[in-house]
Amino acid sequence: MQKFRSFVLPLAIIAGLFFHHWLALAKPIVPFLIFFILFLNFSATEIRKLRISAMHGWMLLFQAVVSLGGYFILRPFDELLAQGVLVGILSPVAASVVVIACMLGAKRETITAYSLVGNFGVALLAPVYFSFIGTNTSMPFWDSFLLILSKIGPTIVLPLLIIIVLQLFLPKANDFIAKYKTGSFYLWAVALMITIGQTIDFMFLHGAGHWTSIIWLSVASLAGCALQFHVGHVIGNRYGDRIAGGQGLGQRNTALAIWMAGMYLQPLASIFPAAYSIWQNVYNSLQL
Repeated sequence: MQKFRSFVLPLAIIAGLFFHHWLALAKPIVPFLIFFILFLNFSATEIRKLRISAMHGWMLLFQAVVSLGGYFILRPFDELLAQGVLVGILSPVAASVVVIACMLGAKRETITAYSLVGNFGVALLAPVYFSFIGTNTSMPFWDSFLLILSKIGPTIVLPLLIIIVLQLFLPKANDFIAKYKTGSFYLWAVALMITIGQTIDFMFLHGAGHWTSIIWLSVASLAGCALQFHVGHVIGNRYGDRIAGGQGLGQRNTALAIWMAGMYLQPLASIFPAAYSIWQNVYNSLQL
């Protein structure tokens, strides 16, 4: 079974590449898949043991500083590339990070806690940055915050609240659901296949005439992906969970980053997170 699992993500990526036009049409079901992925993973997590640690703070600080610093360093040379780096590094941790991280040996409570901290941290940071960067700088902070939170909240908060209720009042029902937590990996493979298809389709639809920018953004996203996984491993190693650190900092919610680029920045900046989704999943496949 473990050997079979190691081929699931590469097959999902290949299917996304070749059938991108049809898979892009399935985009609306991805939030529902993420909901059930988190629902199954939260059921296997002792919610009472979740703790915010210094490791989580350092990881979020890295995102905050490097995304903004990268933007201002690159801005004099290429505004589009600078915006791509900003949104790609700033994007929140992937909702499905718990699936891969736990398969690789991370502590479930550590990575689950960061999936919450990372998402809500970015929901606070992003409106501040977009108040002076991009095309929507006139939008009030709270409007921007609530808009971003509306994209994050339903898929993360709702399954968490349901599981909290089950663990407090119906523990046997929670234990029954937790037996099927391994199913979250296959749900993630389906979500990945659709997301890759959406990414490739986006490049074909919006990339015509901009191939030089696409190449630079793709190369920068590869460098950003390698940097975040490496720094995450270093931070995680210091706090006793190298895998949680690497996956927490390296695995990004690229779908939300693509939406943020389209909403607040030059739409073509979304090529950075779009390419990032391919790099991070190739790396995850190699790790598995």
